[in-house]
Amino acid sequence: MQVSINELRTLIPTIGEELTPIIQSEAGCGKTSLLEMMKQDLGDKYDYVYVDCPVKDMSDIAMTIPNHATKSLENYNGSIFKLESPKPKIILLDEFMKAPKMLQVIFTRLMLERCIGDTPLPEGSIVFGTSNNETDGLGDTMLAHAGNRVCLLQMEKPNAKTWIQWATDNGIHPLVRAWVHMFPTCLASYKDGNEDDNPYIFQPKKHQLSFCSPRSLAKSSVIISAKDKMTPNALMCALAGTIGKSAASQFSAFLSLEKVLPDWKDIFDNPQTTDVPEDTNAQLMLIFQALDRIENAEDCRNVLAYVTRFPSREMHAIFFTQVLKAKKTKKIASGVKEITKWAEENSDLF
Repeated sequence: MQVSINELRTLIPTIGEELTPIIQSEAGCGKTSLLEMMKQDLGDKYDYVYVDCPVKDMSDIAMTIPNHATKSLENYNGSIFKLESPKPKIILLDEFMKAPKMLQVIFTRLMLERCIGDTPLPEGSIVFGTSNNETDGLGDTMLAHAGNRVCLLQMEKPNAKTWIQWATDNGIHPLVRAWVHMFPTCLASYKDGNEDDNPYIFQPKKHQLSFCSPRSLAKSSVIISAKDKMTPNALMCALAGTIGKSAASQFSAFLSLEKVLPDWKDIFDNPQTTDVPEDTNAQLMLIFQALDRIENAEDCRNVLAYVTRFPSREMHAIFFTQVLKAKKTKKIASGVKEITKWAEENSDLF
């Protein structure tokens, strides 16, 4: 059983005051971003605390200091937890299962009793953790008695459709989004079965440092945005070092199609007469570029007039669904009657 990242951003605040969720998934699937998502959802009601568990030691969490006046030891807590503020906390124990065993023991009280050492967290505080799957072979382990005291949740790996929607709303380069649409298996999971020959993804049985994941694909956007400043060899090497050699090779071939794309000024000025590229991959590039270029209703109508000249109805559907879902364009598109009519007739796609 798996839960989506969007479900988790609601589930964690719902149960996290009394029960500690530990979120597991493959590397690079967005677990850590849950803290920022909850900050967006819940605002300044909470202090948000990020704890990078594998690099912390006892002195970062709490220490006992002698009180010579009372001849006793007092507990001093790490500043990372922001206990000087009266606000309730949302604490992320990131990569919890990679923490040293002694720290896992210390964090057990935080997860069970909402205490740092002997100091209770403010009422209403939430604690959750993340880690990779034990089957990923990345050293994630947890003491059995601790595992029985928390809520272990398997996070669903974003598929291509889900990732593209996120990427469109978060400024990822349109060519990266188009490539993922053409090669959706780059976001398959080794746990799906029948993926042993998938050259793009993380495979626990192989020694890999670079592979496709939601995170590495997002990082490849930086490279593609600067591609015109690189030699072809430098571009290929940078992509291979980010998303792996197989994906980089496919991406490089995909980018060669950009040369056949018409100028966007021509599309906006003459949508009915500007040449339409025959290659469907090139058409897909234009669709994802359009989502970033549409600024108003007139732009939207011009792109609509152009895209509906593509011979494939599948391409039409991709444009309509994307323009009506993207944060930037959905309000604009909802004011164009031709698009709203299509949406009404194809409501099953939403």
